[in-house]
Amino acid sequence: MEMQLSMVVLEVRDVARSVEFYRTLGLAMPDPRQDRPVSALRMPSGVSLILVEGFAGSNDPTWSRPDGGYQQLLEFFAGDDAVVDAMWAKLTAAGHHGRMAPRRTQGPYAAMVDDPDGNVVLLTSDEAARILKHDNA
Repeated sequence: MEMQLSMVVLEVRDVARSVEFYRTLGLAMPDPRQDRPVSALRMPSGVSLILVEGFAGSNDPTWSRPDGGYQQLLEFFAGDDAVVDAMWAKLTAAGHHGRMAPRRTQGPYAAMVDDPDGNVVLLTSDEAARILKHDNA
């Protein structure tokens, strides 16, 4: 079987707050589960975004949250430059830290905003980022 990226799991401090952020971004994140702090969304691309509170620390005794900087970028294709601009304005107006205002980079038109846990969300309108439609999808 070919290896496939099936999900991105983010260890978050407050699942409800993270759900609110990703809903503001435009994702239909479900409410956290009643029996445990997790929210999971399978996107049309086939990749799932999992927001979970306390999983890493309870299953890996060596885990610790990074002190500074960031370890990853979550790239979301926004369609066109105007959508990147509008999403930047919406997220920063909601109080989320804007790391890079919308601009043309060496590659795509892009902006970067921190989610509530300091994960960097990269918003792009790069045509190369479009999800490829497969005949069997």
